[in-house]
Amino acid sequence: MNSFKKITPVEAKKIMEQEKCKILDVRTFKEFEESHIYNAILLPLELVENNIEKIFKDKKEKILVYCHSGIKSKLASEIMVNKGYKNVLEFGGIIDWPFDVVQ
Repeated sequence: MNSFKKITPVEAKKIMEQEKCKILDVRTFKEFEESHIYNAILLPLELVENNIEKIFKDKKEKILVYCHSGIKSKLASEIMVNKGYKNVLEFGGIIDWPFDVVQ
């Protein structure tokens, strides 16, 4: 059975700087508007199940997933793996992100 990989915010930042990847924010629109990680794509958790394949067509590309505290990002990552995504990296919540955000 495939599963997503849990990584730290520091590991996520390194991947963002050095590799081709997409960043998925699964918080609410309001939370995203307040602050988000640069280049993140918003898809609230409740929309992941029915919309993820419309937004991320390549199931082999590297996708880094985060939310507010790490709960929604784990759920979203599980949904993605169940839909056949092969390279899902979950790095928790923006509350633990020690780097700059877009505000």
